Amino acid sequence: MKNETQKKNKEDKPVIAICYDFDKTLTPDDMQAQGYIQAVKCDVGEFWKESNDLAAQNDMDQNLAYMFQMNEKAKGKVLFTKQTLEENGAKVRLFPGVEDWFDRIKAYGIKKGVIVEHYIISSGLKEMIEGTVVAKNGAFEKIYASSFYYDKDGVAVWPAQVVNYTNKTQFLFRIEKGVLDINDQSVNDYFAPEDIRVPFGNMIYIGDSDTDIPCMKLVTANGGYSIGVYNEETADKTKVYKMMREGRIKYFAAANYSENSELDSIVKAIIDRTITNHIVENLHFRCKKETIENDKSNGEAQIEKMDLIISLENSRNFASTHSIVKKLSLFKDWTEDELNTIFDIAVNNSQVFYILNDIDIKLFFIELLKIMKNLSDNARKVKEIINDSV
Repeated sequence: MKNETQKKNKEDKPVIAICYDFDKTLTPDDMQAQGYIQAVKCDVGEFWKESNDLAAQNDMDQNLAYMFQMNEKAKGKVLFTKQTLEENGAKVRLFPGVEDWFDRIKAYGIKKGVIVEHYIISSGLKEMIEGTVVAKNGAFEKIYASSFYYDKDGVAVWPAQVVNYTNKTQFLFRIEKGVLDINDQSVNDYFAPEDIRVPFGNMIYIGDSDTDIPCMKLVTANGGYSIGVYNEETADKTKVYKMMREGRIKYFAAANYSENSELDSIVKAIIDRTITNHIVENLHFRCKKETIENDKSNGEAQIEKMDLIISLENSRNFASTHSIVKKLSLFKDWTEDELNTIFDIAVNNSQVFYILNDIDIKLFFIELLKIMKNLSDNARKVKEIINDSV
């Protein structure tokens, strides 16, 4: 894994975060079943049955149960160290195309003007993931996964971090804000939309099963992209059909990460779309910033006056018009542009024009006519209507 700072600042270019489950998403089987369980002379099915029974009988988190089981089964058979787990991780088989996927998708992003980052969010073991060839090659910005605390000899003695399907979502918020350290409480701070490093609309979550549903739902509900994957060898789409039916995912594809595969095409299409979205969002934030700066220079009273003028222009009933004019009558300082605008509204808005001779409306416009230096055509028209009624 890369030795990156635990806080990431907002970039000038759009950032896409691709977040992956690990077991059966990047590898065809559970990582523990690809070396470790065999090393401790256990049957794979029996290991998981014992682990799940332990959890059920003790109201125990299933992930804590398998971590305890791994430690117990290792006693007298293998030295249960970080090095051992990393060595087991090196034996984990990966789906087709995974080994060159991460660099290749990053390169495609660079070509399109998009920064692509890869993150693992897994209930599997961090140490085993770190032992894989892709992690050793620096594929991931951060690996969020269950892990052990080790004593001075490097032997696992206690769970340091447990990631289950419900608490996976917290890591999406860390990625969103660029606050990657799991102990950094500033992830709870408010971030204005324009300060968010990776908006959910720029997130892709790739997973295979029900344990990924909370993350998939969060990403999809906030404008991002959730992709369900299935094993191409078995072609069993039962799980992705269910997730699609329930609205958890937007797309599904075989877990084939090779160039020109369906999954490859989906992700590249999302990258292509992101740069256009980024341009539109930047225009919005630029307009928002200009408005804030304008409001600061004008002050609250001027902002209120302009809002009332806009409301008068959009008024569609007499009661509203009377209410707005009553508030506008309190202002004494007017620019020529503001006066011209109000007289234009008086002529062009039929609701205002129709009640020009109501006493409060008439007095308001009489006062404005007194301070107007050069009468516009519409100001003269209003003056004539008022004079004719006298």
